[in-house]
Amino acid sequence: MSSQTTGLRQWRQRLSALFQDHEIFIRTHGQVRFLRISARLQKRAAMLLGAVLILWAGVTLAFLVNQMLTADERAEVAQKQAAAAAAEQRIARYRNRVGEMAADLDERQAQLEEWSKVHFGVEPGAIQAPEDGADGADGAVKDAETTSQPVKTSAVIDPKLPPEAQILAKLAARQEDFATRLLSAVEERADKAEVAVAKLGLNPTELVRNASAGRGGPFIPYRGKGKGKAKAFGPSFAALEGALFRMEVLERTLVAVPSGNPADVLMMSSGFGHRRDPFTGASAMHSGLDFRGPIGTPILSAAPGRVSFVGRKSGYGNVVEVDHGQGIMTRYAHLSAFTAQVGEQVRAGQQIAKMGSTGRSTGSHLHFEVRLNGVAVNPRRFLEAKADVLKVKADARQRVGSVARGAS
Repeated sequence: MSSQTTGLRQWRQRLSALFQDHEIFIRTHGQVRFLRISARLQKRAAMLLGAVLILWAGVTLAFLVNQMLTADERAEVAQKQAAAAAAEQRIARYRNRVGEMAADLDERQAQLEEWSKVHFGVEPGAIQAPEDGADGADGAVKDAETTSQPVKTSAVIDPKLPPEAQILAKLAARQEDFATRLLSAVEERADKAEVAVAKLGLNPTELVRNASAGRGGPFIPYRGKGKGKAKAFGPSFAALEGALFRMEVLERTLVAVPSGNPADVLMMSSGFGHRRDPFTGASAMHSGLDFRGPIGTPILSAAPGRVSFVGRKSGYGNVVEVDHGQGIMTRYAHLSAFTAQVGEQVRAGQQIAKMGSTGRSTGSHLHFEVRLNGVAVNPRRFLEAKADVLKVKADARQRVGSVARGAS
């Protein structure tokens, strides 16, 4: 304790030594005055100065602290504003992606509805994925489900996606699932039609190739609505167009095949191919079948089509020709009268003329020809088609007929 007391006393002595009484001589105009500054006054002045310095330091420190805090707040506000701007940009990009996806789905739906109407006669909005166990295109194309029913799909949807994106992803997966099932049904129909066409002696591959040869137009890339990005309809959509085209060509060929008897007679007096000419006896090529019968026997269209010619032709006499589409035409010759006119749409079995013996003929009969792309082919393979072929043809006729009724 003595050492601390001694130290304190020494400190006071030193401080007192700094503040001592002072006398200042001031001489003005020959007069001398004494100004006395006491130690006590000096101490008070020093204390006041110290207080002022302390106050100034405090104010300066407070100002600096305030500046630092303000700068941090400004930085924090700027950071929050930048984060908000980035969030708005992400939201805008997300909305754009959702909008693009919705537009793509709308276009895919429109394409599905268009295919369904063109190839199955189903009006837009009346398509849905087939139920399990449904067979053929009839199972793939049904009445539409109501919008209140839940979306069903076997696809796995990422749960991390926002709710709106999940809904759109489910719709996209459902469309792809429907396209896959429709593709399977269409390919099944096309395969059956291909087998039936081949049994009739026609080349299905050549038929499809010839039909696809009549295409053209400027190349316009199919693009989506967003950033010029190429549209991707999905693998099933890509294959579906080709399968529908193949089915259409083959089934319409079956429908156009003249498998109905052109006249209600049993006697066939001449076949297709080589024969002895009935007038000269020389070898000749007979381009059709001859059916013998009484004059006036009704002549029937062997398949649905449009009457393309009514009149006379050299060697044939009176002739009616019916265009059945797909390059198939039937010719009915040696007629005694006409009951159809050019441009008339006729159904299979409808009367178009009467049997006669006009032209180069030895008696009342019908000369019946079938021409494929202008070349005469043997009609017997069409008229004698087996039951399985006729069944496929009837199914194709039903589909084509529903398309025609939908277009009317």
